[in-house]
Amino acid sequence: MSDLIAFLTDPWQLPFMQRAFAVAAVVGLVCGVVGVYVVLRGMAFIGDAIAHSAFPGVALAYAFEGNLLLGGAAAGIATAVLIAFVSQNRRLKEDTVIGVFFAFAFGLGIVLVSTRDSWTTDLSSFLFGQVLAVSASDVWTVAGIGAVLVLVVLVIGKELVAVSLDRETARAAGLPVFRLDLTLYVVVTTTIVMSLEAVGNILVLALLITPAATARMLTERLWAMALMASLIGCAGSIAGLYVSYAYDLAAGGSVVVVLTGLFVLTWCLAPRHGLFAKLLQRPDGAEPAGHAV
Repeated sequence: MSDLIAFLTDPWQLPFMQRAFAVAAVVGLVCGVVGVYVVLRGMAFIGDAIAHSAFPGVALAYAFEGNLLLGGAAAGIATAVLIAFVSQNRRLKEDTVIGVFFAFAFGLGIVLVSTRDSWTTDLSSFLFGQVLAVSASDVWTVAGIGAVLVLVVLVIGKELVAVSLDRETARAAGLPVFRLDLTLYVVVTTTIVMSLEAVGNILVLALLITPAATARMLTERLWAMALMASLIGCAGSIAGLYVSYAYDLAAGGSVVVVLTGLFVLTWCLAPRHGLFAKLLQRPDGAEPAGHAV
């Protein structure tokens, strides 16, 4: 029992772990809430695209010795605006437009990085995360940005759901579809850039999508899904840091592995939509139901 108490309390004695827990909790919570709307819209690819579209901005900032996160945010938001604008053309599907800009941005980032002879720790921390090195000011910055993002999503949540379910009906009902698209893209971009210090550019998609996907297995109600996703993201991020501290593993990767483990458990054990529940509900000899859309 004493070993368990020591395991739970020892990390909190270290100031850098306190800051890491705070940032991980906020990032997990915000990614959970924002990720719900990404999952409902079926646009998981946008998270990967925007995360990689931040790469050229970071590379450019690195080349000129500027702020990497500001460079990434500028490039990500610029790409989000372009995607929102070009995807209004009804002949092009949203994922097609995302794929075009995703490939271009990542290629541009590689070209910019190739102009330098070597990488520094700063660029590596952007790619793989450096949550254990955050400062007190980083904690407050992430908390402030996270609060604004959650507030924006709560204010326009119903409109975002309407656009996600049927864009044409939403447009016919007089909703400003383009402005809602643009707002969602900017919110997702800001969430991703805010999360880079926790898990890095390569793993950020998992933090945005996995908690929301896990919550979707457990409930049909939007408010409950958002609440569950935020709790799963927060708890999973903290648990991942515990694993990282205990076994001296990479913090960002540990967070993603824990969140994925929670998703797999939920996929198997969810009371209504889990694998075992479906097997128990299926009559003997019945053919499996068709895949969900």
